[in-house]
Amino acid sequence: MTTAVTIPKSGGSGERSAVAASARQVTKAYGSGETRVVALDAVDVDIERSRFTAIMGPSGSGKSTLMHCLAGLDTVTSGHIRIGDTEITKLKDKKLTQLRRDHIGFIFQAFNLLPTLNAIENITLPMDIAGRKPDREWLAQVVETVGLADRLKHRPNQLSGGQQQRVAVARALAARPDIIFGDEPTGNLDSRAGAEVLGFLRRSVDDLGQTIVMVTHDPVAASYADRVIFLADGRIVDEMTDPTSESVLNRMAAFDARGRTS
Repeated sequence: MTTAVTIPKSGGSGERSAVAASARQVTKAYGSGETRVVALDAVDVDIERSRFTAIMGPSGSGKSTLMHCLAGLDTVTSGHIRIGDTEITKLKDKKLTQLRRDHIGFIFQAFNLLPTLNAIENITLPMDIAGRKPDREWLAQVVETVGLADRLKHRPNQLSGGQQQRVAVARALAARPDIIFGDEPTGNLDSRAGAEVLGFLRRSVDDLGQTIVMVTHDPVAASYADRVIFLADGRIVDEMTDPTSESVLNRMAAFDARGRTS
C-alpha cells in the first residue's frame, strides 16, 4: 500500500504569503577537481504561494538549474529544498515521483507529449494516472483560453509547434497543481498566442491562487510576474517586484554592462 505525500494547501487570503517552495544553501555542481563546474552556489530563496515569480539571468547563470532543482527534476549537491512543508531532497524516488505527479505542474519548451494520444488525452493524462476526474468546466476554460477547442482530437504530429506548446500549457493548468514550473513556456508561441497564455497564467494567480515559477529571457514575459529573481554565476544577485518590461530590460542591460567591465 502506498502512503500518499500530503502537502498542506493555502487556506485563504490570510495565507497568501505562505511559502510554496524554498531553497536553503542549495549548491549544484558538476564534475570534480579542476573540471568542477558550480551551477548553483549556496542559493537561498523562498517562492511565495499564490504569486507569479519569474527567474531571469544570462545564459549559464543557473536559472534553469534552479528551477529543475526546486521542482525535484534534478538532485542537489548540497542544501535543502522544500515544496510546502515537504523536504524533497530527502524523498525516495517513488515518493518524489508521486509528489511531482500530484502537486506540481510543468511547462517546458520540449513539449513532452505522447505521440499516440490526442490533444485532450495528453491534457488529462496526469489526472488519469493519478485516478482523478478533471473538473470539466475548468478544463473547458483552459482549452478555450489556449485556443485548442478545434484541435482536441488531433495527435501531436498533426499539430504545429505552437499548438503542441498550448497542449503542454493546458496539461499543466488542467489539474490545478499546488505549483507550476515553466521553462520558457511561451518560447515557441507567436507574440499574440504568448500574450494570451501569459495573461491566463496571470489570471490563474489572481483569481484562483495558483503559484507559478517561470524561467524566461523575455522582459515582456517577465512583466506578467509579481516578482523577478535575477541570477548570475549561480547566485541570486538581485530581485524586483511589480516589474515592467522596461524596468526588467534596464536591469538586464545593467548586468550586461557590469559583466563587460568586470
